[in-house]
Amino acid sequence: MTADRIAIRAMRADDWPAVRRIYEAGIATGDATLEQAAPDWPAWDAAHRAACRFVATHERDRVIGWTALGPLSHRAVYAGVAWESVYVDPAARGRGVGRALLVELVGASEAEGVWTLQAGVLAENAASFALHQRVGFRIVGVQHRLGRDATGRWRDVALLERRSTVVGVDGDVGVDAPVDVDPAIDRD
Repeated sequence: MTADRIAIRAMRADDWPAVRRIYEAGIATGDATLEQAAPDWPAWDAAHRAACRFVATHERDRVIGWTALGPLSHRAVYAGVAWESVYVDPAARGRGVGRALLVELVGASEAEGVWTLQAGVLAENAASFALHQRVGFRIVGVQHRLGRDATGRWRDVALLERRSTVVGVDGDVGVDAPVDVDPAIDRD
C-alpha cells in the first residue's frame, strides 16, 4: 500500500463500524488516547464537526484511517479553534495514511474558517509527534499527569497546535512573536 493508492473522502454514517474498530485499536495500544472505550455513533457524531470528518480508503473503499474535528469550546470566541483526532488502522501505519488524512483535514478546516487546530498526544507516542510535526503542528507544552490510563497510571499529554497561514492572518500578533509572560509562572 502506498500513499498514491489511498483515497480520502468525507466520512459517512455507514463508515462508523470501521471508524470505531480503528479507534478501538488505537485505544488498545495504550498510547493513542486516555479514553477506555469508543462511544456509540450518536455520541461520537454529536461531538464532531460534520464538515471536517474524513476517512482514508484502500482497495474497494475499505476504511483504513480517519480524522475529525471536535470543538475546543462552545464559546463563540473560540469558533475558529478545533480539536483534531487522527487514527490509522494498525495494518496501514507508516504508509502515509495519517499524513494524507491530516493534509485533507487542514485544507477543509481552513475552508470552514478554523484558524487553529489543537491535538493532545500522549508523551510516549513518538509516531504521532512525527506525523503532526510533518503537517505543521508544534508542541506548545506538556500537561503533566493530565489523566490516568486504563492501568491507572498517570500520563503526560503534550499539547500541539497548528496555526493556519491562511485563516486569521490579518496583521495580528503572530505565532512566533514574542509574548510578555509573567516570569513568576512555573513552566516546568
